[in-house]
Amino acid sequence: MVSVCVTTYNGEKHIEEQLRSILSQLGDTDEVIISDDGSDDHTLSIIHNIADSRVSIYHNTGKKGVIHNVENALGKAKGDYIFLSDQDDVWLPTKVACSLKGLQEAPLVVSDCYVTDDDLQIVHDSFFAVNRSKQNKYLALLKNPYLGCCMAFHRSLLELVLPFPDHIPMHDIWIGNVAAFRRSTKFLPDKLIYYRRHGNNVTTTSEKSKNGFIDKVIFRMHVLKNLLIKR
Repeated sequence: MVSVCVTTYNGEKHIEEQLRSILSQLGDTDEVIISDDGSDDHTLSIIHNIADSRVSIYHNTGKKGVIHNVENALGKAKGDYIFLSDQDDVWLPTKVACSLKGLQEAPLVVSDCYVTDDDLQIVHDSFFAVNRSKQNKYLALLKNPYLGCCMAFHRSLLELVLPFPDHIPMHDIWIGNVAAFRRSTKFLPDKLIYYRRHGNNVTTTSEKSKNGFIDKVIFRMHVLKNLLIKR
């Protein structure tokens, strides 16, 4: 069983396109978990109108922010294989099949993707190339290669990553590093989504970080500290 965890907040512009690209690849017993962080636009009505029994919507009590919205979605997932998804990307038709194949070799996979603008015009042909992503767990502490919307992992990782510790820089950095240091990861060269970048994104991955050097050091210290605690 596959669980796709989608976090939403005022995503009315692209949510239908994204959900249809996901649902077209899922089986009858798979599920899509929507964790909504208090949308006040038409996001939820659009999802309801899709009228697919595989989609379940959960509402946060109070605005949690992106990290804890992801945590809420993961806590609801029942699948053996868990995929993370943004609300505004588009999955390519081989996303699920290719990821599941990779998950036979490692408990967490990260695929490449096309980086696009708001209209899905390709800005960068490869996220791995523009981010200089490397499958090296030590280098990954310095330059994060773990892009949540390109990740899928075994359910067994949930007991290692949940609950999320305080002060982690982002959920995908935490999940990726836990998998790398406690289990193993596999990077897939296949480009499996259109990764849409626009003014309303909640993360800045693929763009120059606005965090200063001291902030980056502190973030990494928190990750390392919590990795040690999780032993």
